[in-house]
Amino acid sequence: MSQLKLSYFDFHGGRAEPARLALAIGGIAFEDHRFAYPEFAEVRKSTPFGQVPVLHVDGVQVTQCDAINRYVGKLAGLYPLDAYQALLCDEVMYVVEEAGVKLGPTFRMTGEEQKAARLAQVNGSMPVYLRWLQSQLLAHGGEYFADNRLTMADLKVFVDVRSLNSGRLDHVPTDLVEKVAPALNTHLQRIANTPAVAQYYAQFGAR
Repeated sequence: MSQLKLSYFDFHGGRAEPARLALAIGGIAFEDHRFAYPEFAEVRKSTPFGQVPVLHVDGVQVTQCDAINRYVGKLAGLYPLDAYQALLCDEVMYVVEEAGVKLGPTFRMTGEEQKAARLAQVNGSMPVYLRWLQSQLLAHGGEYFADNRLTMADLKVFVDVRSLNSGRLDHVPTDLVEKVAPALNTHLQRIANTPAVAQYYAQFGAR
């Protein structure tokens, strides 16, 4: 088995969380390198684009979160073998990533500028992508996004919805998902209650 080291910020969310969950679910040993935000200035010097997450595989550094997600998903048996189901899985992951890219610049804003920017998304792009995700979920049986089982797509959506509901995103109402795409909250609970996921968060005392 390859030696794996996953580097990302020390919190339960963000772009590395689906990979962390997948590795935990798959029982795959890895070095969970977490660091506080003040350390990022130093960490980013050694990354290709000054960004994280990065995954070291036997010492070789790999970037881009969804490439990492597909790789660890394959290791953990959480990525479809069927080409069409893999396409559906990727489609969902890319939509969530695109939504995150739109939200990203608001983290560098403060005060009224941040409020205006986030409310513009709350009243614009966020409901659009949440409703699309709900429609995809329901179109494929209502429980999982692809392959009729837990895949990386489910973990990616789970982490995103968990963040939107958390109250940690200023100016994003905690009931936004419930109002526009309630099936995603049902999906969140299904994934949260998966024994391996519940066990993962229990070790941190997190919910």
